[in-house]
Amino acid sequence: MARIVVVGSINMDLVTTVGRRPEPGETVAGESFALVPGGKGANQAIAAQRAGAEVEFVGAVGTDLFADDLARNLGDAQVDTARLRCLPGPSGIAAIVVDGGGENTIIVVGGANARMTELTAADIDAIAHADILLCQLEIPVDTVAAAARHAHDHGTTVLLNPSPVREVPPALWAQVDIAVVNEGEAEQLGSALAAVPHVITTLGGDGAKYRGPHGETHSHPGVPVQVVDTTGAGDTFTGALAAHWHEGPETALAWACTAGALATTTLGASASIPTYEHIERALTR
Repeated sequence: MARIVVVGSINMDLVTTVGRRPEPGETVAGESFALVPGGKGANQAIAAQRAGAEVEFVGAVGTDLFADDLARNLGDAQVDTARLRCLPGPSGIAAIVVDGGGENTIIVVGGANARMTELTAADIDAIAHADILLCQLEIPVDTVAAAARHAHDHGTTVLLNPSPVREVPPALWAQVDIAVVNEGEAEQLGSALAAVPHVITTLGGDGAKYRGPHGETHSHPGVPVQVVDTTGAGDTFTGALAAHWHEGPETALAWACTAGALATTTLGASASIPTYEHIERALTR
């Protein structure tokens, strides 16, 4: 079983469904609304835990009404929340609109995630004893860079999902062992990814492809499902990949593609993340 430390974001997702997303200046009638715990870090932590890993989460909630529900959601998924801190002010939120085709538009407000600027001695100790450090870019880049530096110093594999794309110092790229990007992110990041030994590019419904440190490649086809909501599918993919990375890129890619596809069959982010048994059954089929 892989030991994973996630240093990342945790949000409350405000999810509205509509027949079609509005054009600029237009008002449309919504069909439903739900509060769903999310955030790329929390989603990936839950996905890795459900895919079979042992996961610790390092992040921050605020002092608002969402904080307890966000912490409880991680705990209910058996993610270790001993390093989840509470910072003054609001928690992070994401306003999500999902249309009739399952495609989404997302606005993220950082809240406590943006105030996550320091790592404690306990955080660093957890990173040092993990197999994989899993990070995204919804918290300050300096915090991600510090976590990656400590991981690199202690021989912990660094997996970065550089989303949302932003300016990243070259020193951080030099410490990344595995990068997971979608096609748009891969195009934006361009040559920066050349410094990363292992690069996985997700292809939506067409699966994903892998490029190794010696130029070796592998791909996995998409898994046919009835798409309801794509929110959180990429995070589910990344968490499952991290959980099975120790089994080799090909096996990890199969688990990730299957888990990511299954996540699109249910509304919401963390609520849609499949269990180990669900993924395993789909793989055997």
